[in-house]
Amino acid sequence: MRGKILLSLIFILVAGLAATGYALATPSAGFYERDGDVFDDWEISRTRAFGEDGFYQISETTFRPVIAFESLGENTALAYSLGEQFAAKYPDQIQRAEAIFRFVRDRVNYTSDIDQFEYDEFAQNADELAMVIEKDGVGYGDCEDSAVLLAVMYKGAGYHSAIVVGSGHTAALVYLPDYKQATALELEGETGWVWAEATGKNNPLGWVPKEFINVELAAYEISAEVITRQQPTTTPPTAITKTGGGAQPFPFIGIIGFLWFLSLFRRRRRAR
Repeated sequence: MRGKILLSLIFILVAGLAATGYALATPSAGFYERDGDVFDDWEISRTRAFGEDGFYQISETTFRPVIAFESLGENTALAYSLGEQFAAKYPDQIQRAEAIFRFVRDRVNYTSDIDQFEYDEFAQNADELAMVIEKDGVGYGDCEDSAVLLAVMYKGAGYHSAIVVGSGHTAALVYLPDYKQATALELEGETGWVWAEATGKNNPLGWVPKEFINVELAAYEISAEVITRQQPTTTPPTAITKTGGGAQPFPFIGIIGFLWFLSLFRRRRRAR
């Protein structure tokens, strides 16, 4: 049996480089630039993971993948409905989980944000990426884009799902206690969580990168948490267009890197 992965919240400090120019691959409205960051109409920065307005809200004590909530609850749209379609097509829970995983793994071509958006970091929400896949048959994104899409689709398909963050990387988790093809992970004392690593075309559901075995990681179970769509600031919206992309891997938050982990502590998993 492979080493158990302990999931807890970590203090993550990240540093990034702001590049000139910005682009967006979807027709989402309300994007604008302020102080070198691009914000959506929820006032969430798509070019920064840390801070109260960052897409993962990373702070000294916690992280919260707020970008996932843009596709849940009252904001439910295409990505969630894709999960519902898989639930209708695959009554068997195991087959359904594997089919959703393969859909994201095979339909999202790993592309760095610097190549696609001319930003070192640019997060897409689940519906934006799903919209491109629906239109073109294939989408482009890096690890957080695939993780967020997977987590939302799994919610739509009736699973508990979570987003996990480690040094330079992020992935999705799905609660699948009867899955025998992979070692079940433990999240706040409860086993049955399975790692969903969609950034490699040959990865099976449950495969875990070796650098994340036997280490403490941050995990957050997503739910339909409230996120309020904000009115844009006085900064006028900026037209944003796609620049295209390559296919060279680029680390999560694609930047100078994590500076250090200063503390480890547990966070209770969100109530069902």
